[in-house]
Amino acid sequence: MTGKGGVSEPLQAGFTQKAFAALIAQYPDNDIHAQDYLEASVDSVVPYLSNATKDALSYPLDRLSNGNALISLLAGAQGSSPNKTSSYKAAVDGLRQSINLNRRNEEGGLWYFTYPNWSYLDGIYSLVPFYTLYTVSHSGSNGTLLNQTAIDDLTFQVDLIWQHCLNASSGLLVHGYDDSRTAVWANPVTGASPHVWGRSLGWFLMALVDTLEMLPRASSTSKTIDTLIEKFRYLSAAVIQAVDPVTGGWWQVLDLPGLEKNYIESSGSAMFTYALLKGHRLGYLKHNATATAAVVARRAYEYVTDAFVLRELNGTLGYNGTVSVCSLNSTASYEW
Repeated sequence: MTGKGGVSEPLQAGFTQKAFAALIAQYPDNDIHAQDYLEASVDSVVPYLSNATKDALSYPLDRLSNGNALISLLAGAQGSSPNKTSSYKAAVDGLRQSINLNRRNEEGGLWYFTYPNWSYLDGIYSLVPFYTLYTVSHSGSNGTLLNQTAIDDLTFQVDLIWQHCLNASSGLLVHGYDDSRTAVWANPVTGASPHVWGRSLGWFLMALVDTLEMLPRASSTSKTIDTLIEKFRYLSAAVIQAVDPVTGGWWQVLDLPGLEKNYIESSGSAMFTYALLKGHRLGYLKHNATATAAVVARRAYEYVTDAFVLRELNGTLGYNGTVSVCSLNSTASYEW
């Protein structure tokens, strides 16, 4: 983390770590110091994320986005670096314990942050892949000793978000829900917020495909795999349907395309591109849908790289067109 441990910093660090990890996996022989950057980022979060009680009370579920890189580096440090092994293990275990300590609503859904009973799509991106990887990495060499309670709980968290946030007419999920139905924006029946925010939906779709890649095929995971694949296919079809036919990107507020002040937003568009291409590559889409997904995603890739990637004069890259934040700690109206 680059600041003083502010509430948004864990996600910034965790997302950066995942990007570096993907770069290293794709280009293991690169000479751009990606591994050094990854380790520096992980080292920067350890002091902030090793106290389970403080983590659960002070940071959103976003904190868990750091867990996957921590687990990977912990495996590499064991036997070669006792000090790092100890600090990485403390952070990994602290993050895992913080899930148990995280406040929940009456249904058992995890609060996203300090707002009572509010759950966001955003939190699924950090929660479910880490919850899965931690469980798998502690399951024995052949994956037969999976913690079934953990597998069931992560599936349950996805199901709860889906039940409350799905807009049946569009097939898309709104940003989040208030289980108490007391927020000014909460639907009185479902507790759902009113609009589909592109980036929050992108977090959710990426979480599904990343988690599917990690889950071992076993009797203990079959229900979870079926659930996640069904949701990934359903949501992917709706996202493809929502693409802007002119640009090939996706709107900031997906349920109000073309409305004044709405715009094609770069981060959500990149997330949908990633999820669709990965789902196509790994075979998670139905046979009759995978070709369409690939065409849509490749067109979107060309659009976001042409329209939003900026080559700076100092040789670095910038990325334009990204919304700063959209929080439900507001009226959650379109204007907001």
